[in-house]
Amino acid sequence: MTVTHVFAGIPVADRDAAVEWYERLVGRAPDLIPNEDEAAWRMAEAAGWIYVLVDHERVGSGFLTLLVDDIDAFVGGLTQRGIVSGPIEVMDNGVRFVYVTDPDGNRLKVGQVPG
Repeated sequence: MTVTHVFAGIPVADRDAAVEWYERLVGRAPDLIPNEDEAAWRMAEAAGWIYVLVDHERVGSGFLTLLVDDIDAFVGGLTQRGIVSGPIEVMDNGVRFVYVTDPDGNRLKVGQVPG
């Protein structure tokens, strides 16, 4: 078996409101809107996607980790687009990370592995 794509789902209450927020998080419109309950952004060339999905029973229970190559630039972009993040923290192994919470309470961890 070969996996060709991975979709990491984030449960939300309202797709359109989530799309507006995630457009600001990602910095662009979704790459795919398959139906009235979903929207998806390709996050990596090969196969990584995040998508929001209306799921009233699971709203706010999502947790997702993204690794970026420049966390300072990422956080700066968030600030420019009106998204507040927590402070950048550093793990014992040198990984820098920050938490961002969407309006539905889903928690995103964004990290940068040392050089």
